[in-house]
Amino acid sequence: MKIMGLDVGSKTIGVAVSDDMGWTAQGVLTIARKNLDKDLEELKKLTDQYRVLEIVVGLPKNMDGTIGKQAEEVLALAETISSSLNIPVKTWDERLSTIAAQKTLLEANVSRKKRKKVIDKIAAVFILQGYLDSREYK
Repeated sequence: MKIMGLDVGSKTIGVAVSDDMGWTAQGVLTIARKNLDKDLEELKKLTDQYRVLEIVVGLPKNMDGTIGKQAEEVLALAETISSSLNIPVKTWDERLSTIAAQKTLLEANVSRKKRKKVIDKIAAVFILQGYLDSREYK
């Protein structure tokens, strides 16, 4: 069973997919957001291509754990994705996932220009891997 992880931003959606066993997350691509219909169309293609049975969307909670405007928008999108693609969608606390992705890319000495192109995809990997690790022995 493959699981897809999404890092949703206002301009892009980072995408990661698990291996068949659901143990590891691999970055796939970054979708440049256009409009809701086009975004859903892209996600549908990817869920079909990778035979995804579940989606995990990073939930950008405030540092104090509360839900802000951005998190409310992500929750609404998660609901839309679930109903449109007929795939269960869960949320995963994504606080600091982008910072962790930036740190990883900096440690790998990736140029600023290249970091900008892959940061959302790497953040999606962190989101998905965190989710996968949490369910490893359950």
